[in-house]
Amino acid sequence: MHILMIAPEPFFEPRGTPFSEYHRIRALTDLGHTVDLVTYPFGQDVEIPGMRVFRCLRPPFVRHAKIGPSFAKLPLDFLLTFTALRRALTTRYDVIHSHEEGALIGVALAGVLRIPHLYDMHSSLPQQLSNFKFSRSRLLRRVFVAFERLLIRASRVIIVICPHLAETVHEIEPGAQAVLIENAPGPTDEPPTAEAVAGVRREFGLAAATPVVLYTGTLEAYQGLELLLAAARQVRAVRPDVRFLLAGGKPDQVARLRDEARAAGVDDVLLLAGQRPAQEIPAFLEAADLLVSPRSRGTNTPLKIYQYLRSGRPIVATRLLTHTQVLNDAVAMLTEPTPDDYARGILTLLDDPGRARALGQRAQELADTKYTYAAYLARTREAFARLARPGASELAKDSV
Repeated sequence: MHILMIAPEPFFEPRGTPFSEYHRIRALTDLGHTVDLVTYPFGQDVEIPGMRVFRCLRPPFVRHAKIGPSFAKLPLDFLLTFTALRRALTTRYDVIHSHEEGALIGVALAGVLRIPHLYDMHSSLPQQLSNFKFSRSRLLRRVFVAFERLLIRASRVIIVICPHLAETVHEIEPGAQAVLIENAPGPTDEPPTAEAVAGVRREFGLAAATPVVLYTGTLEAYQGLELLLAAARQVRAVRPDVRFLLAGGKPDQVARLRDEARAAGVDDVLLLAGQRPAQEIPAFLEAADLLVSPRSRGTNTPLKIYQYLRSGRPIVATRLLTHTQVLNDAVAMLTEPTPDDYARGILTLLDDPGRARALGQRAQELADTKYTYAAYLARTREAFARLARPGASELAKDSV
């Protein structure tokens, strides 16, 4: 198929949804499809055979697009609409594949062109309002709920990235064709060299014997970093030799977190690496003793969890749906989302290397058996095969 893909994000940028879009395109082109990607005017240029990138114009005074809902996205999405419309009117496509709120554009264009629409649902739109602390307005939430219902009911197929989103889809439209494709495309990076791993420890002045607790990812509010800082304070009191290394975040977020660490009294054990290229992260994982995901809000599984599993390093995560859709007590140390319990989980694994090693081995086995590229390709193939079949609501309409 020749696919028009609409992605209202900076592409490429090393964070959740752009990563997911990158791997989705890679799988589609490996399956023989071609993709014309319409996206924002920001991001790194990447090349994937079979993909062409068309960037919309940059609105005046808009320099970047932050994660989650923002007012800057209004003019960006307005210009994105015109770029997508121009592509749709000048090129023949077989399907429109839209990510996140870009599905509002995709559904409209698909209706005009009378071709199927596939909605790539990375999160629940109403839930974004609370996850990113954007607004508590009941009216705005009702608008987002209405948009979500429209997108689900108007799409031939919906890709969801976690089981909870599949439940959300079927609560809105029981007959919807939802396909679960978790953000686990299998290993895409070369294993880090011993020199690269040693280089990480050398860069941050870490001796070979220094225990390192690593967090990777964005520094957004929903990630639970306040919980991590509070737990780090308790760990420091018992094990002052432990260092907490955080890889991720924009410069302003890093500066703000450094101030918060100073206020919490853990700035001497906290190391902030800032945002790093994706190809460096495997070396960070290999250099760590424990991996942490203290996420405190939301229900989507963090993309980092799949990379954590593949690393074979022990994981400490909160016992919340955002993690338990993938993790269990056999492959991770799951704790209550409180500083006391989270600190206890970290200390338990630091003090019991045998248990930590066993958890890491079972985590890696799970990744190697369930979260492979072959499985990812198969699910992608299934989603596009379903585009050729009308959904349940369309069948019912035809029967009338």
